[in-house]
Amino acid sequence: MELSGLYIVACPLGNPEDITIRALKILSEVDIIAAEDTRESKRLLLYHGIEAAGRLVSCHEHNERDRLAELIARLVQGGSVALITDAGTPTVSDPGFPLVRKAVEERIPVIPVPGPSAVTAALAASGLPTDSFYFEGFLPKKKGKREKRLDDLAGIAATLVFFESPRRIAETLKEMIEFFGDREGVVCREMTKPYEEFLRGRLSAIRRDLDQRPAVKGEITLVVAGSTEQKTELDQAEIRREIERADCGASELAATLAARCGVPRKKIYKEILRIKNEG
Repeated sequence: MELSGLYIVACPLGNPEDITIRALKILSEVDIIAAEDTRESKRLLLYHGIEAAGRLVSCHEHNERDRLAELIARLVQGGSVALITDAGTPTVSDPGFPLVRKAVEERIPVIPVPGPSAVTAALAASGLPTDSFYFEGFLPKKKGKREKRLDDLAGIAATLVFFESPRRIAETLKEMIEFFGDREGVVCREMTKPYEEFLRGRLSAIRRDLDQRPAVKGEITLVVAGSTEQKTELDQAEIRREIERADCGASELAATLAARCGVPRKKIYKEILRIKNEG
């Protein structure tokens, strides 16, 4: 049967054998393979004995708008295109959304070819609740926007899933402790690869572990427990007593109380300042 339409093909996270038989068949038969990184994709295709000469083109965040017209033209004529990324499912915090959107607008068939996903792989191995989860992807890079987003996410009861770079993971954990409190979490590093690692525990303990390393490397998916209604709150009278007894500043006191009760440091800090301002 001749293929036609846009195929969204999931690729291995690391281990090249984590790919479906159907995906291999699609990649062998489509007219065009649009890849995030043609070098990475060539290695995968070569591993599985798939010849892609003349069929493999780049489609990444810097050129996907320009590549769009070319790929849509091929699809409108009844051709077939497989969209793949370096790892996991295309369009999930990866390039491809504009192409899929345009294909839908043009009434071109969009066919998912499911398979590996860092989100579901991390959730399944995390040991945290999976009945309800919220996928955030990458947090904003700018500090103000990132803190605003963390504040918005703090009250979500579902398990939270993030992507993060190894360079920023320690700082991200520090900020999460401030906005979320010291929750349970799991850093999933290099999943399905030879150095696969899962760091489980309180966010503070995971951060201490990472801080002791000369460097943190590899792809990271971070899973964090959601907000709970059973969280212990300090009442205003108790906070007032702590302020009167404290021989330290508001920031240090907030950190101490946050660690004791599991409430986000930022929340207690704001309350301490409010009470002090009232005299």
